[in-house]
Amino acid sequence: MILTAHQPTYLPWLGLFHKIALSDKYVLFDQVQYVPKDWISRNDIKTPNGPLTLTVPVLTTGHRDKTIAQIEIHNELPWARKHWKSIQANYRQAPYFKQYADFFEQTYSRPWTLLADLDLCMLEWFLKALGIKTEVVRAGAYEFKGAKSELVIDMCVQLKAKVYIFGTLGKDYADVEAFKRAGVVPIFQDYRHPVYRQLHGGFRPYMSVIDLLFNEGPRSLEILMSGNLDRAALEAAA
Repeated sequence: MILTAHQPTYLPWLGLFHKIALSDKYVLFDQVQYVPKDWISRNDIKTPNGPLTLTVPVLTTGHRDKTIAQIEIHNELPWARKHWKSIQANYRQAPYFKQYADFFEQTYSRPWTLLADLDLCMLEWFLKALGIKTEVVRAGAYEFKGAKSELVIDMCVQLKAKVYIFGTLGKDYADVEAFKRAGVVPIFQDYRHPVYRQLHGGFRPYMSVIDLLFNEGPRSLEILMSGNLDRAALEAAA
């Protein structure tokens, strides 16, 4: 069992999908405190004028006492209409825009109350569009305990994982020896961003995954995995 986890993310970047594609199970970690101005509620798309950040407004009253799963969207602001118009304006000429547009039009027309629910809906669709079949579970379905390494180890033990994939920043806090004692191999992602065709001038990395999908369509998974650790190499390393 290879496991990874991450907080909910709005319109995620490619590196998250690389981690998920390597794993058997992905935990949507929505039980930690919400952090304002993080990628939980925003991400970048490419425009002729550079990156444009699309941000889902949230109700911030009492957010320090709430988990991400409890954060509500500020629906008195017309964020959904603006996001869909921005996506249309900047990607309508992309080769695969028409192939995927219906999902976004429908999603932005639906009523959303909780940010985590929106993020999960989009994540599950992105995984299907990319062809990634990793199982997704929410942390709220379990009772993971501890902090930092202890929390991750407890998650691995409960889910019977023998390998855990950290993002690059995991090196800053992971207690490697503690993982070894627990019988879990920690792997630290070192994602190398691929280059692919884009609209609006020269290549710009670290855009939302929609930038890749609209431009490359069925080749998107192959592209986002290219030049990076694959499942066979991961199993050999573990």
